[in-house]
Amino acid sequence: MGKIKGNKTELSLEQREEILGALKARFEKNINRHKGLKWANIEARLLAQTEKIWSLQQMENTGGEPDVVGQDEKSGEYIFYDCSTESPNGRRSICYDQAGLDSRKEHKPENNAIDMAAAMGIELLTEVQYRELQKTGNFDTKTSSWLQTPSEIRKLGGALFAEFRYGTVFMYHNGAQSYYGGRAFRGSLRV
Repeated sequence: MGKIKGNKTELSLEQREEILGALKARFEKNINRHKGLKWANIEARLLAQTEKIWSLQQMENTGGEPDVVGQDEKSGEYIFYDCSTESPNGRRSICYDQAGLDSRKEHKPENNAIDMAAAMGIELLTEVQYRELQKTGNFDTKTSSWLQTPSEIRKLGGALFAEFRYGTVFMYHNGAQSYYGGRAFRGSLRV
């Protein structure tokens, strides 16, 4: 499940109906994440952009449990985040980016967060987005998630990750070449 293969972004009608059903059920179960939003409006926007449904399917397939967390007031876009309780299982044990992966001399993981996210058509959460997500529940109480890292930090070899412990969001740094069985990344998608 680690690598996304090929560049096919089309789903069959059956696959599309399946993921839309799962998204609708999650949407209805977790109203606290998106008060005031209507599923019918979100679904209409998704059906007009089927490549976004494919990206949501990739998020789902790797354990992200994507859900709507808001709407951009200016653009009208709906915003999805990975809302799995722990960092997505199908994206764990990966370095931050290709440069980090390339710098490893041995025990190289199969992939990296930046390339996986790009292949899925999503972006890593920022620190601000991660903190917003944590306002809707407690996420990453046993795991951690890579975050978008400012270029100044990345140039020095570091990368950021965050987790929720002791009732608090903690943000840390690691070398971008690091990887752990309990660290993946959370993504965002705008539709």
